[in-house]
Amino acid sequence: MGAAVMHLWGLLAHPYTFDQSIVIDTQYHSAPPVDPLPPIEPVRGDQQHLDALPTTVSVTTTAVVTETQTQTSTVITQSPVATTAPSLNPEQNLPSTSITYHAPGWTLFRDLYMSNGTLYIISKDESLFPEVRMMTSTGLPADTTPENMEAREPTTANMAFITPEEAQRRWGGNALRGEKQRVLSVEGNTVLFNDPGSQFLNHYYHFVAELWFGTWAFWHSSWSKASSSPATSFSLSHAAPPPINRAIFIHAATNEWRDNPGFNAYFLRAAFPSLTVEVQQDWEDRITLTSDSKLQDRAWHFPIVLLTDRSAAFRGQICGSSTQRTAAEAWEFMNQNHKLMGNKVGGWWEPVRSAVWRFAGVNAAVDTVAQPERKGVNELALPMPEKIVITYISRQGVFRRKLLQDDHTALVAALQELVDRKGNSWELHVLHAERMTKDEQIQAAARTTIMLGVHGNGLSHLLFMKPSRASAVIEIFYPGGFAHDYHWTTRALGMDHYAVWNDKYHTYPNEPSVDYPDGFQGNSIPVDGPTVARLIEEHVDSKSKA
Repeated sequence: MGAAVMHLWGLLAHPYTFDQSIVIDTQYHSAPPVDPLPPIEPVRGDQQHLDALPTTVSVTTTAVVTETQTQTSTVITQSPVATTAPSLNPEQNLPSTSITYHAPGWTLFRDLYMSNGTLYIISKDESLFPEVRMMTSTGLPADTTPENMEAREPTTANMAFITPEEAQRRWGGNALRGEKQRVLSVEGNTVLFNDPGSQFLNHYYHFVAELWFGTWAFWHSSWSKASSSPATSFSLSHAAPPPINRAIFIHAATNEWRDNPGFNAYFLRAAFPSLTVEVQQDWEDRITLTSDSKLQDRAWHFPIVLLTDRSAAFRGQICGSSTQRTAAEAWEFMNQNHKLMGNKVGGWWEPVRSAVWRFAGVNAAVDTVAQPERKGVNELALPMPEKIVITYISRQGVFRRKLLQDDHTALVAALQELVDRKGNSWELHVLHAERMTKDEQIQAAARTTIMLGVHGNGLSHLLFMKPSRASAVIEIFYPGGFAHDYHWTTRALGMDHYAVWNDKYHTYPNEPSVDYPDGFQGNSIPVDGPTVARLIEEHVDSKSKA
């Protein structure tokens, strides 16, 4: 019996925490990734825990909310000194919670707790922390009705504050009676994903180019030294951050974070081969194990945890009012505070890109990214590629969002004429992704200089393009239509983006407003092939002369 009790107690030694969020539809104006944020006010947890950490710069910003008119601070306070935090000693007092960095929907905690499904912040003063609704939500799927927006507002069942004294009373045990605290640490570094599994996680773009794109921007930058030098802005090599040991998808069942083509799992295993994944059922196990005791209250302790929440991100100004990309809150915050390494060329993303390249068997010749060259006295830029590779991702073989067949044929002919005229230094590849293996698709993206196609999931492969001065994405829309998905992501990696409407095109800072007109999702999208070919030629010429 004693051995069985000890075994069950040992099973409790690995918990996880997450919260709940979704999407909010808002009216917004276009805003580029490089626009500076207003300053941000520092937020600290209880000082006893933070005193050991070195202070970095503090800046202040205000997050504007669409439905509920509130203001909250996003914060940059302390920079971690260690890549991991220690697990709790059964006889020590419970450490107070602190926040290292926070932007709407993205919060890096030290010493966060979970009991009975509630995330607990141990602190003497709630006012030292961001507003809870800017950190988490109830995790329900989102729509734009007032009732749904209200239902996604967090309650104390999602996140609550608890004083050190109350936490000690609930979970700490009575030292006079020889009792030990009833809190078990989830060792290592954790990311808690609070997105609803049935709404966004099972989509390649949202999973990789939004959720993990923002996660890595925030995580990598949290461990980087602040720098604003030109060399750092163009650097593709940086000190590695500590590993992410586990990902917990609180609201996703086993198959709800996987997409039908299988690219989500491909990416996650390629980029993070040692990552432990937990899903909703595992989270429910952890909840049960803290709430099924009639005699004692228990809790899980997360030494270092990044909490991501979609609804909370949409409550921020950058995401909710400008880009509608949750990753933009993480990217903008770190970029404004000079923590986003290689921000002009996507250098912070390089470790992930390289890992996926290696997994896909990308040719070693492509796997070498040239270092930036100096254009002027203090101006740096990536070099021009040795060969201009145009990759057209065709959607003609899928069931929706296709070009008119005659326009598709004319586009291919115009591109081929351009490449033939340019000679051996140019190549054209017309890809039908549904006929290719995942390795082949990544290999093609790694060789690409100009990626083009109709707005769609295949353009997510821009994440794995080789950085160069001429790298660009050309996205074809039904005339009048526009979305930020690939526009924002392309620019966040330091590349140019062009939105094509038949025989016209738009680019930053004159991109159109977001709209989804009749025909946006249809199979009669027009495009003028010669216009696209001319755009590519002019783009490359301008970059070669820069």
